[in-house]
Amino acid sequence: MFEHDTKTWRLTVAATGQTLPAPAGQTLLRSLLDAGVAWPASCRNGTCRTCIGWVEEGRARHGIEWPGLLPEEKAQGAVLPCVAYPENDVCLGGPGLKP
Repeated sequence: MFEHDTKTWRLTVAATGQTLPAPAGQTLLRSLLDAGVAWPASCRNGTCRTCIGWVEEGRARHGIEWPGLLPEEKAQGAVLPCVAYPENDVCLGGPGLKP
């Protein structure tokens, strides 16, 4: 756990504009589900890609070294919310890959 993991950021769901709390030490998926947002998920360990979305604004870090994303997807902002943690306020697009 990082020292800044006690900070709570804002997570905005791009499709609806809904804004919810996103504690730095909690995955984006957990924040979505805790707020009652219907977001697809399956494995919750970064391999199945069911929860894939993209960061429109802000920064998120993956809590595992090799999330199930291609380098090109990562470069375009793709994120797996089940293993991603906010580093500041985040606007999350999806679910699904960026059109």
